[in-house]
Amino acid sequence: MARNAEKAMTTLARWRAASSEGGKKDQERRPFLASECRDLKKCEKWRSQIIREIAKKVSQIQNAGLGEFRIRDLNDEINKLLREKRHWEAQIKELGGPDYSRTGPRMLDHEGREVPGNKGYKYFGAAKELPGVRELFEQEPPPPPRKTRAELMKDIDADYYGYRDDDDGILYPLEERIEKKARKKLIDDWIESKDKETEDVEMDDETTAQKQIPSRQDMQEALLLKKKQELMEKYL
Repeated sequence: MARNAEKAMTTLARWRAASSEGGKKDQERRPFLASECRDLKKCEKWRSQIIREIAKKVSQIQNAGLGEFRIRDLNDEINKLLREKRHWEAQIKELGGPDYSRTGPRMLDHEGREVPGNKGYKYFGAAKELPGVRELFEQEPPPPPRKTRAELMKDIDADYYGYRDDDDGILYPLEERIEKKARKKLIDDWIESKDKETEDVEMDDETTAQKQIPSRQDMQEALLLKKKQELMEKYL
């Protein structure tokens, strides 16, 4: 009998010890400020706990029968948990952990679409159908902000003024083709004029003096002068 009573007392003591330890674990609350926790492992633990709470509330808010006030409260609670999660993620990064703001998934609804929001505030489940919320997202997006003078001037460089147009290799062949045509025309005009002068000389040798045929250098100088004039007319 005494043996059984001793066993019972031992079992009761163990149960109380286990209950005490379990109570202590259950009493461990998430710190109010993430910056107060300097243990990376615990930061990860609190972040996971918040994610589970968010998932639970997102599942609840899908029920449109909860009523407008309960849905609004649930949506506010989810957004509050999202802000708290960002604080814990910032603390995890500060302690040398992963950067969840860059690697974490986007916030999606139960249909796989990105959760709509306004100025950082997100709407989940039945909250998207509340009075005033649907109209908020049906409005036309605001026009893009006008660029400042500094932003406009930032894109103005040598290409804008055409200083690098010759770098693409297109202009040189065009100029060469035009130059050949101009040279041929000058030669043809010169030959034609010389033929006419020759005819005039033959008709009246006494009154007209035969001009000398220009040398190769004279022709090159004439062509160069013609090309300069064309380029000046084109660009200036």
